[in-house]
Amino acid sequence: ALSSAASDVYKRQNLAELQNDCSSFFKISPSDTLKIVQELYEKKLVTYPRTDARVLSTAVAKEIGRNISGLKNFQPVAEFAQGAMESGTYKGIAKTKYVNDKQITDHYAIIPTGFTNVSSLSDLEIEVFHMIIDRFLSIFYPPAIYQKVEVVLRHPTKEHFYTSEKILKEQGYLEVIGTDTSKPSSLIGLQEESVIKAEFYIKEGQTQPPKRYNSGSIILAMENAGNLIEDEELRAQIKGSGIGTSATRAEVLKKLKKIGYIIINEKTQIITPHPDGEVIYTIVKDHVKDMLSPRMTASWEKGLSQIENGEITQEKYIGCLLYTSPS
Repeated sequence: ALSSAASDVYKRQNLAELQNDCSSFFKISPSDTLKIVQELYEKKLVTYPRTDARVLSTAVAKEIGRNISGLKNFQPVAEFAQGAMESGTYKGIAKTKYVNDKQITDHYAIIPTGFTNVSSLSDLEIEVFHMIIDRFLSIFYPPAIYQKVEVVLRHPTKEHFYTSEKILKEQGYLEVIGTDTSKPSSLIGLQEESVIKAEFYIKEGQTQPPKRYNSGSIILAMENAGNLIEDEELRAQIKGSGIGTSATRAEVLKKLKKIGYIIINEKTQIITPHPDGEVIYTIVKDHVKDMLSPRMTASWEKGLSQIENGEITQEKYIGCLLYTSPS
């Protein structure tokens, strides 16, 4: 069976996403990423970095053509910026999912301003700047189109075996970011009811434990901590805030390392707990278990929202905190 599937572009980039990408690609810490993007911001190359938003505002959408046009002066992406301008897709961006004022609290997603003077930047700063530009320009290009090939093998014993592969047919936005995870297919050319020679065997193995967090993926986990909460109301309460903020998560990680509770491999950015950290975890787990759950943070956020909406008083909320977390 053959079918086509479109792979949409990545979400717009907020600080957590950028920190995760830089940890994976450049093996640098979230605090170093923030330092670099802050430098880019101060040089007026990108917009405000400390943001959780992944969308743009309506006001910015109206002027987005200027941002794209300016990037024609940055040689590595000049061709893609020109292509985005010629396509004209930026003119209708306000009507797409990339623009939503309701999903913005203080600042919209990190995007390039259109200024491209990189003469004073280090090589790493230019790489990070390039990464931000690629994400930005990709939304003005079409989706990547894949052909999915599915094969059902019927053995003479009437056993059925299934396999599938996807083949890139149209690059779309992948032309900009230069990423394609598909592999050359060995299934192309097969026809329905074809007879093929195949070898079957049982492969024994063991399930693997989850991969350790690195300094970037832990930032995303902190941002999306609410996904671990079963209670729908509390999960909705913490959505968009998580543990910490875009401005504090990197510092939390930095402090845990400084006081010796975690170890971060400087070359790989992989995080492992220090024995002292494991002791603290055990103590908290045995005596104040709720502190290990994002449910507590969500319940606090709910209480603060109730104060803001006039549903409870500040005194009642603080009284609840003295005895238990508000629910």
